[in-house]
Amino acid sequence: MTDKLLSQISNKQNVLIALSLRQLLGDKDFGKGRRKHGTGEIARYLDNMGLDAKDIAAILGAQVQSIRTLLTPTRRK
Repeated sequence: MTDKLLSQISNKQNVLIALSLRQLLGDKDFGKGRRKHGTGEIARYLDNMGLDAKDIAAILGAQVQSIRTLLTPTRRK
């Protein structure tokens, strides 16, 4: 029961972070058809703040594998 509750709280926090991030970036389009510029930078920032790839993917609306690829040391410049 506790794990399920923590998961629900985490999901709700991810939604709030995603909404705040979209507002901060001035993103008014909630559609998923276009490529987001700066995703790698935002993913690395959130990673440095301690979020895992699954949460970062949920926040940015990306696939977990794509976020993991962006966070690999060879992709960092």
